[in-house]
Amino acid sequence: MLFNSIEFPIFLIFTYIAYRILPFRGQNLLLLIASYIFYGWWDERFLFLIVLSTTIDFCCGLMIETGRLSLLERLVPSVYLILASILFATLRWENAILNNSFLDFSINWSELFPDTLSGWAILITILALILLANLAYLPLSRLPQNKRKKFFLIVSIFANLGILGIFKYYNFFVDSAESILDPLGVQTSFSSLNIILPVGISFYTFQTMSYTIDIYKNQLKATNNFLDFALFVSFFPQLVAGPIERASELLPRILSPRKLSFKQSSRGLYLIFFGLFKKIAVADSIAKSVNSIYETSRQVYWLDIVLATFIFAIQIYCDFSGYTDIARGVSKLFGIELMHNFNLPYFSKNPSEFWQRWHISLSTWLRDYLYIPLGGNRKGNVYRNLMITMVLGGLWHGAGWNFVLWGFYQGSLLCIYRLRNKVFSSKTVLPKSWSTVNSLIATLVFFILTCYGWLLFRANSFEQIITFTQILFTDTANFTLSIDKPTLAGLFGLPLLIIYEFVEYFNKSATFYLSFPAVIRGILYGLLTTIMIMGMSNEPEQFIYFQF
Repeated sequence: MLFNSIEFPIFLIFTYIAYRILPFRGQNLLLLIASYIFYGWWDERFLFLIVLSTTIDFCCGLMIETGRLSLLERLVPSVYLILASILFATLRWENAILNNSFLDFSINWSELFPDTLSGWAILITILALILLANLAYLPLSRLPQNKRKKFFLIVSIFANLGILGIFKYYNFFVDSAESILDPLGVQTSFSSLNIILPVGISFYTFQTMSYTIDIYKNQLKATNNFLDFALFVSFFPQLVAGPIERASELLPRILSPRKLSFKQSSRGLYLIFFGLFKKIAVADSIAKSVNSIYETSRQVYWLDIVLATFIFAIQIYCDFSGYTDIARGVSKLFGIELMHNFNLPYFSKNPSEFWQRWHISLSTWLRDYLYIPLGGNRKGNVYRNLMITMVLGGLWHGAGWNFVLWGFYQGSLLCIYRLRNKVFSSKTVLPKSWSTVNSLIATLVFFILTCYGWLLFRANSFEQIITFTQILFTDTANFTLSIDKPTLAGLFGLPLLIIYEFVEYFNKSATFYLSFPAVIRGILYGLLTTIMIMGMSNEPEQFIYFQF
């Protein structure tokens, strides 16, 4: 279900009303059911994978901490997983539902059940794994503590990365291996998998992995409430595109009763409103211009590439930060705070600052669970560690060599800037006027470098990267223009957003608008609403980060 769809506000209103009526335990159960409806709206089969990850990490977390699972702690996840495998992976709902309208549909029961053994394969496999896990439980629980903790941490990481690898990276690595080996005369017999990428799988995989890792490092206590843990994994506002929440932050908010306040709710509504403005009025309005250059086979020119890449930088920012704003706003309506994922990233003066402002939940995850374990800033290893972290961070974004190249580029920028600071470090204090000019130049230069990175990110192929790069350096200042113009909402919305963010930057507060007189706030809300209504005539675009 998309935040910018017609169904979502209906879904949200009914969920919110029921939430306000129910007691605490009922609220958590409601949010879990709502999260499954929200995620299963794309494809109910996706729910089986998220339940599988939930079950594995719940059991691994308790085994890492205590080495014991009560009968109930084994029975509930087992039954839950069996039901999920039947409902979401075995039964053929897409064949059996005859009329999939919101209020009226019927089921052809003869088409619902598989008629071959292969159709029941997932259920049979799950039953076998549950039986095997229960048989192995006693021997594993008797392992020495260190061996037991390490074993179940490995199980959690292997299972999560295995699921992610099969669905997201298997075909990529198979195709890459064939393209390398075939020219060398090596015969390959790899077969590709005919599977679709589950929405948001990279986000919830990293979120659940951090849970077991933190327990292993004695930084978090495992929860023994399976349904609450299932809600932590699948909490719908941030499920498919983040922010990637830490269990140490989100789980306590799920396990404890929430108190709703007018201030929190009003801020939440504004974040939803402003996030929809970013998405509908800006990102979707300028997408056509970007696509007219990056999705064309016709001749393009220097100014086309410069403008399309600059516009894409705005598009991906508004699209992704807009999603985060909506997610945070919706979560606030339920009394749950999510972390701040974007903090005016295009005001950064260097790559280190950029990654402290852009996709903060991912950059801090990579820092804590990859960069520091690799050695972090220890002398002699820092450049290697930076490159490994950013290349893998690039691959996290997508199964494509352009994402690997983008990660390598980002790692190179971090290394170059770090080396520059080391070589040219100076304690000279510049006059304020010179310091301001220097900051402006540094910000502008780094924004240009960031935009070239977005070219690598957006490009459809290596050939397009090479062609566009050649044009940028050999066809300089060719002002021939063939890019499509943004829609009217984009032409009005983009400058308004730029002014808004400059004011926020200089005020150093995301809630600066609250200090405005009521008349000025009314004008601001009116402008945002008017431009967003204009943007509703655009073709709705899926959020860019859903593919990751």
